[in-house]
Amino acid sequence: MSLAEPAALPVATSAAPRLRVLKRVLGRFKASLPAYLLLLPSLIFLALFTYGAMGRVLVDALYQRASPKAPVRFVGFENISAVLADPAFTGAIVNNLIYAVGTAVPSIALALLFALALSRTNAVTSALRAALFLPVLIPMVAASALFLFIFLPNVGLLDYYIGRLLPVLPNWLGDPDIALTAIMIITIWKNAGYYMLFFLAGLQAVPEDVMEAAHLDGAGPYRRLRHIILPELKPTFLFVTVIATLNAVTQVDHVFVMTQGGPSNATNLVLFYIYQQAVEHYDIGKASAATLLTLAALMTLTALSFRTLANREGGP
Repeated sequence: MSLAEPAALPVATSAAPRLRVLKRVLGRFKASLPAYLLLLPSLIFLALFTYGAMGRVLVDALYQRASPKAPVRFVGFENISAVLADPAFTGAIVNNLIYAVGTAVPSIALALLFALALSRTNAVTSALRAALFLPVLIPMVAASALFLFIFLPNVGLLDYYIGRLLPVLPNWLGDPDIALTAIMIITIWKNAGYYMLFFLAGLQAVPEDVMEAAHLDGAGPYRRLRHIILPELKPTFLFVTVIATLNAVTQVDHVFVMTQGGPSNATNLVLFYIYQQAVEHYDIGKASAATLLTLAALMTLTALSFRTLANREGGP
């Protein structure tokens, strides 16, 4: 018996650190348990309606069903190949790229201009900020109905004023050459005030002492803008660019209300293409494949953008 006792000591000694680690982990979990319980409803909704939906799309992209009552057939990556070979999808990508650049650049430029002009807080600038932000509060469907009346040929509000200057009036939503431009106008009008808020917040971080020192050194408004304000706003620019790009892909209500993707698919965007495949043609597999390709492109763009932002800020 006396010879067995020393052999048990190393076991007890080696188990002691494990018990301390286990107690420490349980203590941390017990301290964090109320926070996890408060987050639980949100985590459930996130799992069901975000990650669960993404998983369902991933599964549906691998199957095909000819009709609602037809059996499901596994096709692997055939849906993705069919989407990539579809000229309508290629045209929607081209339209979306033009739409993204044509809306993001003017919206961001106007938002910066508004923010610079209204950076000083007083009664007048506060009223102007509210007026510029007002379009953000209007639902896209209501705004589309408003602009549908504005763009009506010959009798619309826009043609009423342009008709005094031009002998031939354009068909804003019926001409394939200008229909996408008309769609861009409503997006710029609606989003410029929203992006202005980010630039107003970014301008608050510009050091006042640096601006005053530059002014005392004789730097004019342009030089202060170029060498002080714009460099300080680089993170804001990058963040707003990502938001504008996401909006360009996810906003489709105005296309649905105003043009239905026409004329001749001139305003058919990627999200509306997905809607057509899923609802009008009941090709769930093809719609899911297009959704996966779009999500992959957006996630890659977002990751690269925030990676660039982290590098500029000195992150890892």
